[in-house]
Amino acid sequence: MSGRFPLPSLAVVKVGSSSLRGPDGRLDQTQVTALTEQVVAARQGGTRVVLVSSGAVAAGMGLLGLQRRPLDLPTLQAAAAVGQGELIQAYQRVLAGHGAAAAQILLSQDDFIHRGRYLNARTALHRLLEIGVLPIVNENDAVATDELAYGDNDHLAALVTSMLDADLLVLLSDVAGLYDRDPRDAGAQLIRRVDDVGELDLARIGGVGSYVGSGGMRTKVGSARVAAASAAHAVVADARRPGVLAEVLGGQEVGTWFVAAPHRVEARRLWIGYALRVHGRIHVDAGAAEALRSRGVSLLAVGVVRADGRFGVGDAVEVVDPQGTVVARGLSNYEVADVVRLAGRSTRQAAAELGAGYAREVIHRDDLVVLS
Repeated sequence: MSGRFPLPSLAVVKVGSSSLRGPDGRLDQTQVTALTEQVVAARQGGTRVVLVSSGAVAAGMGLLGLQRRPLDLPTLQAAAAVGQGELIQAYQRVLAGHGAAAAQILLSQDDFIHRGRYLNARTALHRLLEIGVLPIVNENDAVATDELAYGDNDHLAALVTSMLDADLLVLLSDVAGLYDRDPRDAGAQLIRRVDDVGELDLARIGGVGSYVGSGGMRTKVGSARVAAASAAHAVVADARRPGVLAEVLGGQEVGTWFVAAPHRVEARRLWIGYALRVHGRIHVDAGAAEALRSRGVSLLAVGVVRADGRFGVGDAVEVVDPQGTVVARGLSNYEVADVVRLAGRSTRQAAAELGAGYAREVIHRDDLVVLS
């Protein structure tokens, strides 16, 4: 092997909306052409590619004459609905010149949570790759709610990487990679390699990026973490760097490389830990936090201090220690009001005072993922 890693058999390539928008407010056709040509070359070189493309909202903004990304959800959805067709057509026009075809795949969070839909999506994507079609994945923005409001396609690309057992996730952005501080600072240094995301000082990493997109470097770090936990490498690089995809696939030292973990985390635990939207927090004492970290036990009510947020049975919540550090994420067995009622009680006390139905764990260990 030369370079960072062997030539990937399957790569998921994500490009952000800020990297696809031209100065006139419309989709940058030149950039779309350059990216598509690189994908075609990658396929010819032996790497199958799934493209996760933002840009529907940005394309719609141009067509609707909007100068800035809308702040309200209905207008965001309208822009996505208007722009999605132009986005796919732009890719298809280039692919047609190479005798290839694109397939539009619109996914949502539910497609990763519900097993039947997950398997159907995975089967469809694999079949498209088998017959030589380029799958172009996007969130179902026209009917989405929290996806449009809170996330870019970085997270979606990481989950697709896990779904397909891909070798590599490539996050193409409007920056050269991950810096040790805000890249606008004079002394900022590009981080070439990350072996453990947990060792990064996230407080110094920038938040939201360009106004066109909704993702930022912290989102990309989180997505790279999901990919690495799936035993896939991840690279964050500049989308407008000439020939960037060939350089990344070839293992050259471009952008920031997040090294794949040696063992793959089971898909369901990835969903719980990283994919599900968090609806609240359960605060625990120091003893409970240590038990979760070191022994992999269930969370019992006796270790709970308080709870906040708006969550129900089965919703994803964060478990937080006395210092405010997120220890774990999991699926709550109770709604928030019941967790508050149970706080500090032993299992025996809970059953005696509140009824046998309250003798369950707050979060069972099979539904809990320790993060720190």
